[in-house]
Amino acid sequence: MPLPTLKPFGQDLLAAQYDNMLSCVRCGLCLSVCPTYQERLIEPEGPRGRIAIAKALVEGNLSLTSDLLQHWDSCILCDACSFICPSGVHMEAIGQALRTAVTETKGKNPSGPVVNAMLRWVLPNMGLLRTITGIGRLYQKSGLQRLTRASGVLRLLRLEEAEAMLPAIEAPALVPNGQVWEPGGEHRATVALLAGCIMSTAFSETDRATARVLAANGCRVGVPAGQGCCGALHAHRGEIEGARALARRNIDALLASEADTIIVNAAGCGATLKHYGSLLADDPSYKDRAAILAAKARDFTEFLAELGVRPPPRALNMTVTYQEPCHLANAQRVREAPRKLLRAVPGLVLREMAESAMCCGSGALYNVTQTDSSHALRARKVRNAAATEAEVIVTANPGCFIQLGQGLQEARASLRVLHIADLLDQAYRL
Repeated sequence: MPLPTLKPFGQDLLAAQYDNMLSCVRCGLCLSVCPTYQERLIEPEGPRGRIAIAKALVEGNLSLTSDLLQHWDSCILCDACSFICPSGVHMEAIGQALRTAVTETKGKNPSGPVVNAMLRWVLPNMGLLRTITGIGRLYQKSGLQRLTRASGVLRLLRLEEAEAMLPAIEAPALVPNGQVWEPGGEHRATVALLAGCIMSTAFSETDRATARVLAANGCRVGVPAGQGCCGALHAHRGEIEGARALARRNIDALLASEADTIIVNAAGCGATLKHYGSLLADDPSYKDRAAILAAKARDFTEFLAELGVRPPPRALNMTVTYQEPCHLANAQRVREAPRKLLRAVPGLVLREMAESAMCCGSGALYNVTQTDSSHALRARKVRNAAATEAEVIVTANPGCFIQLGQGLQEARASLRVLHIADLLDQAYRL
């Protein structure tokens, strides 16, 4: 369908999504799964309302108002609507294009100074990120965290919520330099691990657990040097050029390995790697290699379920419930694989929670930019998890892990959170 006459805003970015917008038939099925609509029950806070807003903007019937920006910034881009849409609308692509267009039009990212510092200085610089998380680990291990929390100074400085987002940093950062975990028993596959940014620093032991579990299942696991942040947060917050620069670095590093498969243990990172082909489709130097890497990318649970998980030797006599990260369940369409792995653990009982795939309110720094909505979704998720009377919430994404941990602490619930790689690692270690 030909485009209408467009205003200068969004000609390149949003206009490219115009046919995607026109696919929406306004059936309303998306409203049943949209977390922000379910919380607020108003049309502009649901997918079809946001699409109508973006379409009117492209057509020149709306201007770039603060109200418009608020309705789109409150979208988590969890892709639950895309998963259920009978017309094939891809909501995340529209949201990323709009946020990028806003950033280019305004000349700066409207997400605020903290988010901008994270995107432009911290995440692209792995050395700086390792230093920051190293300081965080020292803060926790030295007893200073306990003292600071007991003193009430965090509450006085209004830093209590921000400080609670710091996960327990158990081990030094995993610095990718070509490390290899050799397979146990028959060699079944050669894989490369995306160490990630937050995963390799704040969750470095989960990265190591991922490698150990893969090795226990016959995989030779390498961690290629030169890799870094995948660019997921940049793409979500409208910093597309930053995301592309990070993608190029990872393509150079990961394709230099001899791995048949690229393993990712963070849902948002996995979804991003699988979209590198579209992210760099207009880059003649990288588009072919980007498509190759995207085809090789697999979530840790997805790959292990496809490979055929070896029965863990150790029983874990516990009851767990599984929280589905949005970008694993919706963007990657991986829903059964994690459950298959959990059911393979001797002694483990899996109890399903209500609304397992409903966003927990963490996605892409949403818990920083939209705190009220994030807290409401977090409380909803914790209530659903607690209702199962499980001992552990299992997830597969660092943002969800942090968000759930905060929610459990706030609710004074007895549950704890585990990444699925850490749980499986327990079952394989005698």
